[in-house]
Amino acid sequence: MLQLLPESSGNLVAFKAIGKISDEDFKNILPTFEAVLAGDSGISLLADLEHFEGWEWQAAYDKTAFGIKHWGDIKKIAIVGDGQLEGLSAKVADRIMQADVRQFSLEDRAAALEWAGN
Repeated sequence: MLQLLPESSGNLVAFKAIGKISDEDFKNILPTFEAVLAGDSGISLLADLEHFEGWEWQAAYDKTAFGIKHWGDIKKIAIVGDGQLEGLSAKVADRIMQADVRQFSLEDRAAALEWAGN
Protein backbone atom coordinates (compact mmCIF):
# COMPACT_ATOMS: atom_id res chain seq x y z
CA MET A 1 0.00 0.00 0.00
CA LEU A 2 1.09 3.57 -0.69
CA GLN A 3 -0.33 5.85 1.97
CA LEU A 4 -0.39 9.59 1.30
CA LEU A 5 0.86 11.44 4.38
CA PRO A 6 -0.64 14.66 5.76
CA GLU A 7 2.71 16.46 5.42
CA SER A 8 2.08 16.64 1.67
CA SER A 9 1.65 20.23 0.52
CA GLY A 10 2.61 22.44 -2.39
CA ASN A 11 5.05 20.55 -4.59
CA LEU A 12 5.88 18.01 -1.86
CA VAL A 13 4.22 14.60 -1.91
CA ALA A 14 4.96 12.59 1.23
CA PHE A 15 3.97 8.95 1.32
CA LYS A 16 4.57 5.75 3.23
CA ALA A 17 5.14 2.44 1.45
CA ILE A 18 3.78 -0.53 3.37
CA GLY A 19 4.33 -4.12 2.28
CA LYS A 20 4.69 -5.09 -1.37
CA ILE A 21 3.38 -2.37 -3.68
CA SER A 22 0.86 -3.46 -6.29
CA ASP A 23 0.04 -1.76 -9.58
CA GLU A 24 -3.31 -0.74 -8.09
CA ASP A 25 -1.49 0.89 -5.16
CA PHE A 26 0.68 2.90 -7.55
CA LYS A 27 -2.25 3.89 -9.78
CA ASN A 28 -4.21 5.08 -6.73
CA ILE A 29 -1.52 7.62 -5.78
CA LEU A 30 -0.63 8.58 -9.36
CA PRO A 31 -3.33 11.32 -9.60
CA THR A 32 -1.70 13.06 -6.64
CA PHE A 33 1.66 13.06 -8.42
CA GLU A 34 0.07 14.25 -11.67
CA ALA A 35 -1.80 17.09 -9.90
CA VAL A 36 1.45 18.43 -8.43
CA LEU A 37 3.22 18.04 -11.77
CA ALA A 38 0.52 20.13 -13.46
CA GLY A 39 2.25 23.14 -11.86
CA ASP A 40 5.56 24.53 -13.07
CA SER A 41 7.67 23.94 -9.96
CA GLY A 42 8.30 20.20 -10.33
CA ILE A 43 7.79 17.68 -7.56
CA SER A 44 9.65 16.68 -4.42
CA LEU A 45 9.03 13.35 -2.74
CA LEU A 46 9.37 12.07 0.79
CA ALA A 47 9.22 8.28 0.76
CA ASP A 48 8.93 6.56 4.15
CA LEU A 49 10.21 3.05 3.38
CA GLU A 50 10.33 1.66 6.92
CA HIS A 51 7.77 -1.07 6.12
CA PHE A 52 8.41 -1.37 2.36
CA GLU A 53 8.81 -4.92 1.01
CA GLY A 54 9.22 -4.32 -2.71
CA TRP A 55 7.25 -3.87 -5.91
CA GLU A 56 5.07 -6.23 -7.87
CA TRP A 57 6.37 -6.45 -11.45
CA GLN A 58 3.69 -4.30 -13.13
CA ALA A 59 3.91 -1.64 -10.43
CA ALA A 60 7.70 -1.49 -10.86
CA TYR A 61 7.25 -1.11 -14.61
CA ASP A 62 4.68 1.69 -14.22
CA LYS A 63 6.84 3.46 -11.63
CA THR A 64 9.81 3.33 -14.01
CA ALA A 65 7.71 4.63 -16.91
CA PHE A 66 6.47 7.49 -14.70
CA GLY A 67 10.05 8.32 -13.68
CA ILE A 68 11.21 8.41 -17.29
CA LYS A 69 8.26 10.56 -18.38
CA HIS A 70 8.93 13.07 -15.59
CA TRP A 71 12.72 12.72 -15.49
CA GLY A 72 13.43 16.45 -15.26
CA ASP A 73 10.38 17.26 -13.12
CA ILE A 74 11.45 15.34 -10.01
CA LYS A 75 13.58 17.76 -7.98
CA LYS A 76 14.24 16.01 -4.66
CA ILE A 77 13.64 12.61 -3.14
CA ALA A 78 14.02 12.08 0.60
CA ILE A 79 14.13 8.39 1.44
CA VAL A 80 13.34 7.72 5.09
CA GLY A 81 14.37 4.45 6.71
CA ASP A 82 17.26 2.81 8.50
CA GLY A 83 17.58 -0.44 6.53
CA GLN A 84 20.05 -1.48 3.86
CA LEU A 85 17.30 -1.32 1.23
CA GLU A 86 16.74 2.36 1.92
CA GLY A 87 20.45 3.11 1.76
CA LEU A 88 20.94 1.18 -1.46
CA SER A 89 17.84 2.78 -3.00
CA ALA A 90 19.11 6.26 -2.18
CA LYS A 91 22.60 5.57 -3.57
CA VAL A 92 21.35 4.06 -6.82
CA ALA A 93 18.68 6.70 -7.38
CA ASP A 94 21.13 9.53 -6.70
CA ARG A 95 23.53 8.14 -9.30
CA ILE A 96 21.00 7.64 -12.09
CA MET A 97 18.49 10.44 -11.57
CA GLN A 98 18.74 14.18 -12.08
CA ALA A 99 16.93 14.64 -8.76
CA ASP A 100 18.84 15.25 -5.56
CA VAL A 101 18.32 12.05 -3.54
CA ARG A 102 19.20 11.63 0.12
CA GLN A 103 18.58 9.01 2.79
CA PHE A 104 17.43 10.01 6.25
CA SER A 105 17.12 7.82 9.32
CA LEU A 106 13.76 7.35 11.00
CA GLU A 107 15.00 9.64 13.78
CA ASP A 108 15.73 12.36 11.20
CA ARG A 109 12.29 12.26 9.58
CA ALA A 110 11.65 15.93 10.49
CA ALA A 111 14.90 16.93 8.79
CA ALA A 112 13.90 14.90 5.73
CA LEU A 113 10.58 16.71 5.59
CA GLU A 114 12.25 20.12 5.91
CA TRP A 115 14.87 19.31 3.25
CA ALA A 116 12.38 17.88 0.76
CA GLY A 117 9.92 20.71 1.30
CA ASN A 118 12.43 23.47 0.49
